[in-house]
Amino acid sequence: MTRILDSDRAHALPTRAVHAGQVADPLAGAVMTPIYQTSTYRQEGLGRHKGYEYARTQNPTREALERNVAALEGGSHGFAFGSALAALDAMLKLFKAGDHVVSGENIYGGSHRLMSRVFVPVGLEVTFVDTRDVRNVERALTPATRMVYCETPTNPMMFLTDLAAVSDLARARGLLVAVDNTFATPILQRPLELGADIVLHSTTKYLNGHSDMVGGLLVTSRDDVAERLGFLQNASGAVPGPMDCWLALRGTKTLPLRMRQHDCNGRRIAEWLSGRKEVRKLYYPGLPSHPQHELAKRQMSGFGGMVAFDLGDVGLARRLVERVRVFQLAESLGGVESLIGHPASMTHASVPPALREKMGLTDSLVRLSVGIEDVDDLIADLEQAMDGTAERRKDGK
Repeated sequence: MTRILDSDRAHALPTRAVHAGQVADPLAGAVMTPIYQTSTYRQEGLGRHKGYEYARTQNPTREALERNVAALEGGSHGFAFGSALAALDAMLKLFKAGDHVVSGENIYGGSHRLMSRVFVPVGLEVTFVDTRDVRNVERALTPATRMVYCETPTNPMMFLTDLAAVSDLARARGLLVAVDNTFATPILQRPLELGADIVLHSTTKYLNGHSDMVGGLLVTSRDDVAERLGFLQNASGAVPGPMDCWLALRGTKTLPLRMRQHDCNGRRIAEWLSGRKEVRKLYYPGLPSHPQHELAKRQMSGFGGMVAFDLGDVGLARRLVERVRVFQLAESLGGVESLIGHPASMTHASVPPALREKMGLTDSLVRLSVGIEDVDDLIADLEQAMDGTAERRKDGK
């Protein structure tokens, strides 16, 4: 398993982002972590090697990424996977048939699909609840419950979970708490410090930040959980290649700078959207009008670049996402470039329609991943697209 050094947590986040988990290159003194593009390692003799035998089990580039993200989250152990769903898959394998998990209902569509259509059929019990109210979590607990799982802020409704309250509830009952921290990143929110046991990331998103790799990562400070996750990572083998790890590690070095700009642009665009008559509902925890704004201020140090809004008209939403010029219509999020998406038909198409309706995830909902471009250009792009869709609706065309 990859365990970080205590010194990796001794510095401020920007310093950790650049240096944590990095070790001196013994061959040439390379400043950047080399890409160890190898499947196996030469051994000096039977049972004599340098700590590396086979690349599914150990790879120095992967270990550097694992140590780096673990340090950013304030954790002790990191485990990288080929995708965030592979990371979630490994985490759910901590449990056995008959065990019970309480999960937030507004989670990434792929996470919902993995739980409900892969793990439930083989015996894991999952109850999906609205985790905005900790009482919903408490009511869902059973003697078989082993973990509470949530996203905060959620994808795409920007609902928040009170992590300290949920962690207190779970700790009193000996349960694990796992948090998908992809939207906030460790720059804006650190769940382990609020009582969580495991943090999950899609490294594809903000940690990498350049939309050029796919990966996932788990962080924990519990040695018992880490021992099992390390076994599962090696036994199942869903590990990322060294090039993907290197790309993500390159991304984390600029994460604090990028998140500052994502947050700044996200706030500006949310404020602008709040004044548009086309917008029926607006979801952004940085706005005082958000019902959980005070919680966001309490457990986050910023609000990020994810914004969702409902136009109340599916045709209007479709025309908007197809008319933008700087924003790009695409799945995913967290890159330096701004993306626009239609969750009901894209990221959350696999979520049952009844559950989408219950959450308020309508067919007219639009999601923005606000990048780091000039914010005035981004607003101008949304404005021209909205004005164009408004004219078409007025003309009935």
